[in-house]
Amino acid sequence: MTFRVMLRLEIQPGRETEFERTWLSGTEAVTGHPANLGQSLSREPDGTYVIISDWVDEARFRDFEDSPAHLEHRATLHPFRKGGSFHVMEIRHALEGRAVADAR
Repeated sequence: MTFRVMLRLEIQPGRETEFERTWLSGTEAVTGHPANLGQSLSREPDGTYVIISDWVDEARFRDFEDSPAHLEHRATLHPFRKGGSFHVMEIRHALEGRAVADAR
């Protein structure tokens, strides 16, 4: 089963553009890891950012979590944060929507 990590970040007001640029410039630290299936950055209407990353399993994510590449990437994002939360979950079922099937 795919292991999903969701990080909600409250960013210091006025630093959103700089935060997004910094996040984009460091994504290879995550997506370059052999156990990473992909990640995304979203923004909620209240301005809170949500980073979602999917992993082949929890054990390999935990290995990544302590890696120098992750610690360095996390350190570059930390100055923008004013709060947030961290959630992990296992995807139990994933269903494709019609648009995916129609695109084939």
